[in-house]
Amino acid sequence: MIRQLLRYTRVVSIVGDILTIRATEVGLGEMAVVESPDGRRSLSQVVEIQRDQVSLQVFSGSKGLSTDSKVYFLGRSVQVTYSPNILGRIFDGIGKPIDGGPQLTDNRRETVGGPSVNPLMRIVPKKFIETKVPMIDVFNSLVESQKIPIFSIAGEPYNSLLARVGSQADAEVIVFCGMGLIFDDYHFFRQTFENTGATAKTVMFVNQASDPIVERLLAPDLALKVAERFAVEEGKRVLVLMTDMTAYADALKEIGVAMERVPSNRGYMGDLYSQLAVRYERACDYKDAGSVTLLTVTTMPGNDVTHPVPDNTGYITEGQFYLHRGMIDPFGSLSRLKQQVIGKVTREDHSQVMNTMIRLYAGAKEAEKKQQMAFDLSSLDRQMLKFGELFQQRFMAIDVSLPLNDALDLGWQTMAECFGPEELLMREHLVAKYYPRRANAPPSDQAQAHPHAQAQTQAQAEPSGNAGTPSNREAAP
Repeated sequence: MIRQLLRYTRVVSIVGDILTIRATEVGLGEMAVVESPDGRRSLSQVVEIQRDQVSLQVFSGSKGLSTDSKVYFLGRSVQVTYSPNILGRIFDGIGKPIDGGPQLTDNRRETVGGPSVNPLMRIVPKKFIETKVPMIDVFNSLVESQKIPIFSIAGEPYNSLLARVGSQADAEVIVFCGMGLIFDDYHFFRQTFENTGATAKTVMFVNQASDPIVERLLAPDLALKVAERFAVEEGKRVLVLMTDMTAYADALKEIGVAMERVPSNRGYMGDLYSQLAVRYERACDYKDAGSVTLLTVTTMPGNDVTHPVPDNTGYITEGQFYLHRGMIDPFGSLSRLKQQVIGKVTREDHSQVMNTMIRLYAGAKEAEKKQQMAFDLSSLDRQMLKFGELFQQRFMAIDVSLPLNDALDLGWQTMAECFGPEELLMREHLVAKYYPRRANAPPSDQAQAHPHAQAQTQAQAEPSGNAGTPSNREAAP
């Protein structure tokens, strides 16, 4: 309490939103109040300490501040409100409600940050998260505690995909974090969660493009701390959605330049990898508790995957989804944890359907190249082209919504419309069990397409053929 009353007035410099003052016994990340000469107060945070010179990032900007400003250190780091009452609420980048609801001043507050999860408390990911997006569920399954980004470029509907996953995913709590969102995108997410009935299980932390840039750095930490508490204390399966991590990295770069740090690759600071990893590593499947799964958006300037942000992200995360031309690209996308659940948690034919459909779609792309170059197409090429067209329509569009088993059944149907059972090169027992009969095939072909068809037809014919005739068992003495 005594330290909170101490007033520091030795301001050294003000560069951008960074105020440097001489002070002692101050901790990195500690919160402070900066009071301007006209009495206006602004919240700030310690971002660098060099001997007795302490640099603070002023949340509301340095407008109106001067060397006559006063600083009061609060003796604590950033805190966020945590309780079941925050479900359905919307907060800004520093945790203040912006939805018109009550202030929640009597609720418990948690200190943001802290050490990462004890490795002994982590368990091997083995639980499937159904999103009802076929290109994710069937071909790159999302697993609890996974950290995975959506790689895309400006103009692609990545926010639509993220909102669809949030409103459809099989998760008990959704924590959304928006960084540098324009108002239209913020309103879109809010309306989507309300219209789909997901608001009651959702907590939103939103930093809009017009908000102070330092809040863009705090918002992910607030969201991840809340997600961690829901998982550890309530045992909830939490899905964290973040957009856009490139905006977060740009905020880091801007603050680093203001603090006159030496830039590394393309103007980004040398600790970019560490800053991203600290956030991504919060994803965890806790022993005897819940889980935190992290799905983010990372935009690639100029569609350049070697850009520092996607490049560093690829070394941290467990795969990626590539969003191109409004569709999830099956060739660029990868989920490194999908083998933990495919065929073990999901249906037995999942692996065969996934691999066969990707192989056939690759053949369709090759046939498409031959067609564009005016080569003669074989009957197999035409079958491939038909399959490729149906595959894009039924699976690749992000607005397609299907439960996993329905998507697998649709996969069998799509393959049956283009290929015979012997052309699929799949395991015979799975073909016998799941391959559907083609409606336009003659009866003999139908029986061949599904080995159980003939027996089923005979079973259906017996009652009518033997009507009024006692069976052999009845005729026996």
